[in-house]
Amino acid sequence: MSSTIFKSERLICRRWVPEDFDTLFAVYSDREAMRWVGDGEPLTLDQCKEWFTVTEANYAKRGYGMFALVECETGTVVGFAGLVHPGGQKEPEVKYAFSRTHWGLGLATESIRHLLDYAASVHGMRHIIATVAPGHRASQRVLAKPGMELVRERLNDDGSTTFVFEWEA
Repeated sequence: MSSTIFKSERLICRRWVPEDFDTLFAVYSDREAMRWVGDGEPLTLDQCKEWFTVTEANYAKRGYGMFALVECETGTVVGFAGLVHPGGQKEPEVKYAFSRTHWGLGLATESIRHLLDYAASVHGMRHIIATVAPGHRASQRVLAKPGMELVRERLNDDGSTTFVFEWEA
Protein backbone atom coordinates (compact mmCIF):
# COMPACT_ATOMS: atom_id res chain seq x y z
CA MET A 1 0.00 0.00 0.00
CA SER A 2 1.35 3.41 -0.94
CA SER A 3 1.98 5.83 1.88
CA THR A 4 1.00 8.78 -0.35
CA ILE A 5 -2.38 10.23 0.56
CA PHE A 6 -2.50 12.98 -2.05
CA LYS A 7 -0.28 15.19 -4.12
CA SER A 8 -1.18 18.85 -4.55
CA GLU A 9 0.44 21.65 -6.46
CA ARG A 10 3.27 22.04 -3.94
CA LEU A 11 2.86 19.25 -1.41
CA ILE A 12 2.94 15.50 -1.07
CA CYS A 13 0.85 14.26 1.82
CA ARG A 14 1.93 10.88 3.15
CA ARG A 15 1.80 8.72 6.23
CA TRP A 16 4.29 9.49 8.98
CA VAL A 17 7.54 7.52 9.09
CA PRO A 18 9.98 7.37 12.02
CA GLU A 19 12.32 9.79 10.22
CA ASP A 20 9.61 12.47 10.54
CA PHE A 21 9.84 12.52 14.32
CA ASP A 22 12.46 15.26 14.63
CA THR A 23 10.42 17.60 12.42
CA LEU A 24 7.23 16.71 14.29
CA PHE A 25 8.89 17.54 17.57
CA ALA A 26 10.36 20.78 16.17
CA VAL A 27 6.90 21.97 15.03
CA TYR A 28 4.90 20.86 18.08
CA SER A 29 7.48 21.95 20.65
CA ASP A 30 7.61 25.47 19.17
CA ARG A 31 5.84 27.73 21.66
CA GLU A 32 4.73 30.23 18.99
CA ALA A 33 3.42 27.50 16.67
CA MET A 34 1.43 25.96 19.54
CA ARG A 35 0.09 29.26 20.86
CA TRP A 36 -3.38 28.51 19.46
CA VAL A 37 -3.40 24.72 19.94
CA GLY A 38 -5.07 23.06 22.92
CA ASP A 39 -3.94 24.75 26.11
CA GLY A 40 -1.40 26.84 24.21
CA GLU A 41 1.55 24.90 25.58
CA PRO A 42 4.10 23.21 23.32
CA LEU A 43 4.19 19.41 23.35
CA THR A 44 6.92 17.60 25.24
CA LEU A 45 9.15 14.92 23.74
CA ASP A 46 7.09 12.23 25.49
CA GLN A 47 3.81 13.70 24.22
CA CYS A 48 5.15 13.67 20.65
CA LYS A 49 6.26 10.04 21.06
CA GLU A 50 2.78 9.14 22.31
CA TRP A 51 1.20 10.97 19.37
CA PHE A 52 3.32 8.93 16.98
CA THR A 53 2.02 5.74 18.65
CA VAL A 54 -1.60 6.94 18.55
CA THR A 55 -1.25 7.86 14.88
CA GLU A 56 0.04 4.39 14.00
CA ALA A 57 -2.98 2.91 15.82
CA ASN A 58 -5.30 5.23 13.89
CA TYR A 59 -3.80 4.13 10.57
CA ALA A 60 -4.49 0.51 11.56
CA LYS A 61 -7.98 1.13 12.96
CA ARG A 62 -9.35 3.79 10.62
CA GLY A 63 -7.00 3.95 7.65
CA TYR A 64 -6.24 7.60 8.38
CA GLY A 65 -4.81 9.91 11.03
CA MET A 66 -2.19 12.63 10.94
CA PHE A 67 0.06 12.85 7.89
CA ALA A 68 3.36 14.48 6.94
CA LEU A 69 3.33 17.27 4.37
CA VAL A 70 6.40 17.22 2.15
CA GLU A 71 7.34 20.14 -0.07
CA CYS A 72 7.53 18.78 -3.64
CA GLU A 73 10.36 21.10 -4.66
CA THR A 74 12.74 20.28 -1.79
CA GLY A 75 11.53 16.97 -0.34
CA THR A 76 11.44 18.62 3.09
CA VAL A 77 8.70 17.90 5.62
CA VAL A 78 7.19 21.34 6.24
CA GLY A 79 4.16 20.45 8.34
CA PHE A 80 1.49 17.98 9.31
CA ALA A 81 -2.23 17.64 8.66
CA GLY A 82 -4.82 14.98 9.14
CA LEU A 83 -8.15 13.72 10.33
CA VAL A 84 -8.48 12.82 14.00
CA HIS A 85 -11.10 12.04 16.63
CA PRO A 86 -9.89 13.90 19.76
CA GLY A 87 -11.11 12.34 22.98
CA GLY A 88 -12.94 9.70 20.96
CA GLN A 89 -15.38 12.20 19.41
CA LYS A 90 -17.57 10.73 16.70
CA GLU A 91 -16.97 13.43 14.07
CA PRO A 92 -13.66 13.47 12.20
CA GLU A 93 -11.77 16.70 12.80
CA VAL A 94 -9.21 18.40 10.57
CA LYS A 95 -5.96 19.35 12.31
CA TYR A 96 -2.82 20.92 10.89
CA ALA A 97 0.43 22.63 11.87
CA PHE A 98 3.39 23.93 9.88
CA SER A 99 6.91 24.99 10.69
CA ARG A 100 6.93 28.76 11.09
CA THR A 101 9.21 29.15 8.07
CA HIS A 102 6.28 27.95 5.96
CA TRP A 103 3.52 30.12 7.41
CA GLY A 104 1.72 32.58 5.16
CA LEU A 105 2.42 30.72 1.90
CA GLY A 106 -1.05 29.24 1.39
CA LEU A 107 0.16 25.70 2.14
CA ALA A 108 -2.37 25.16 4.93
CA THR A 109 -5.31 26.05 2.68
CA GLU A 110 -3.88 23.90 -0.12
CA SER A 111 -3.44 20.92 2.18
CA ILE A 112 -6.89 21.22 3.82
CA ARG A 113 -8.62 21.49 0.43
CA HIS A 114 -6.98 18.25 -0.72
CA LEU A 115 -7.45 16.56 2.65
CA LEU A 116 -11.22 17.18 2.51
CA ASP A 117 -11.35 15.75 -1.02
CA TYR A 118 -9.39 12.69 0.18
CA ALA A 119 -11.71 12.20 3.17
CA ALA A 120 -14.79 12.24 0.95
CA SER A 121 -13.47 10.20 -1.96
CA VAL A 122 -11.48 7.54 -0.08
CA HIS A 123 -13.29 7.26 3.25
CA GLY A 124 -16.78 8.39 2.24
CA MET A 125 -16.81 11.16 4.85
CA ARG A 126 -19.67 13.57 4.33
CA HIS A 127 -19.26 15.75 7.45
CA ILE A 128 -15.99 17.01 8.96
CA ILE A 129 -15.35 19.62 11.61
CA ALA A 130 -12.44 21.82 12.63
CA THR A 131 -11.99 23.80 15.81
CA VAL A 132 -10.15 27.07 16.20
CA ALA A 133 -9.60 29.69 18.88
CA PRO A 134 -11.78 32.79 18.38
CA GLY A 135 -8.68 35.00 18.22
CA HIS A 136 -6.86 32.92 15.61
CA ARG A 137 -8.05 34.76 12.52
CA ALA A 138 -5.42 33.30 10.17
CA SER A 139 -6.63 29.76 10.88
CA GLN A 140 -10.24 30.84 10.45
CA ARG A 141 -9.38 32.13 6.97
CA VAL A 142 -7.53 28.89 6.16
CA LEU A 143 -10.63 26.85 7.05
CA ALA A 144 -13.07 29.12 5.21
CA LYS A 145 -11.20 29.09 1.89
CA PRO A 146 -11.82 25.37 1.14
CA GLY A 147 -15.47 25.73 2.16
CA MET A 148 -15.61 25.10 5.89
CA GLU A 149 -18.21 27.28 7.61
CA LEU A 150 -18.25 28.69 11.13
CA VAL A 151 -21.40 27.18 12.65
CA ARG A 152 -21.14 27.67 16.40
CA GLU A 153 -19.15 28.51 19.47
CA ARG A 154 -18.41 25.70 21.90
CA LEU A 155 -17.95 26.37 25.61
CA ASN A 156 -14.97 24.46 26.98
CA ASP A 157 -14.64 22.99 30.48
CA ASP A 158 -12.17 25.73 31.44
CA GLY A 159 -14.67 28.48 30.52
CA SER A 160 -12.99 29.41 27.23
CA THR A 161 -14.75 29.19 23.88
CA THR A 162 -13.80 27.50 20.63
CA PHE A 163 -15.19 28.18 17.18
CA VAL A 164 -16.47 25.06 15.41
CA PHE A 165 -16.28 24.99 11.62
CA GLU A 166 -18.08 22.35 9.55
CA TRP A 167 -17.70 21.00 6.05
CA GLU A 168 -20.33 19.01 4.19
CA ALA A 169 -19.43 17.01 1.09
